[in-house]
Amino acid sequence: MHLARAGHEACLWARDPALVADMSARRANAVYLPDIRFPEQLRVTGDLEDALREAELVVAAVPSHGTRAIVKRAAPLIRPGATVVSATKGLERETLFRMSEVIAQELGGDAHVAVLSGPSFAVELARQLPTAVSVASVDRSCAERVQADFGTGYFRLYGTTDVIGVEIGGALKNIIAIAAGVTEGLALGHNAMAGLITRGLAEITRLACAAGAQRDTLAGLAGLGDLVLTCTGALSRNRHVGIELARGRSVEDVLSGMKMVAEGVGSTTVALALGARLGVELPITSQVAELLAGRKDARTALYDLMLRPQRSEAE
Repeated sequence: MHLARAGHEACLWARDPALVADMSARRANAVYLPDIRFPEQLRVTGDLEDALREAELVVAAVPSHGTRAIVKRAAPLIRPGATVVSATKGLERETLFRMSEVIAQELGGDAHVAVLSGPSFAVELARQLPTAVSVASVDRSCAERVQADFGTGYFRLYGTTDVIGVEIGGALKNIIAIAAGVTEGLALGHNAMAGLITRGLAEITRLACAAGAQRDTLAGLAGLGDLVLTCTGALSRNRHVGIELARGRSVEDVLSGMKMVAEGVGSTTVALALGARLGVELPITSQVAELLAGRKDARTALYDLMLRPQRSEAE
């Protein structure tokens, strides 16, 4: 919708034929954004070849667990020289790959891949409320093309070549947001929330830098900015999961009642595996994993964090 409003001929592809038919008839997505009418320039299709035939810019916004399969299908249909933008925040379970790595692997070495991430609830962007995000690509000119195509008076993009930092920040903030939801659900107070977000940022930064990221990236929109939004915003799906877990519900019960994917649930074990590979301790992520697995209740997991040995803040 945003790209159509920005003056582009945009095509929305969905794999569910019933959803495609309903969106085409309503000119809206009744499930996710029922109050937002599609712009005239936006076309809806269930035919992937039709969607990609003339596309110079492809946005991949499917959940992380489905990204490889969808990109594999799309790869033969994407025209040479097209720019592919990943808007998915997660890590692949089997390989521990970031989404841009998955996309590049399926498209081949000559693919122009960029990553879009930052503090951005979809419904607010759809309502044209002011939003600022990061766009990352190892090819600076690729990021600049995305800035030019996406930028409007209400949507501002900041370019960077630190793809690793942007993607690690986007994936791990969802895990910290589950812990933030638990903190909120247990009514532990503002002090606890501030401490959790700050130490969560330190945890994300440690892992990102060990993976090759630049520390400054995690202090920006794709790190601190996205973390604060996801941990405190009422629209956050991962925060919602944490709140419901604090109320004693099982993770299966919580997820069964959600229409959208809470990426933090699947990312937790993957992040721990990546931390183990890189030799990085992830104490908040570890406690979230214990909670999700049902090995600890919410209050025990949070207080076990507080009882860890005290150390230097810079350590």
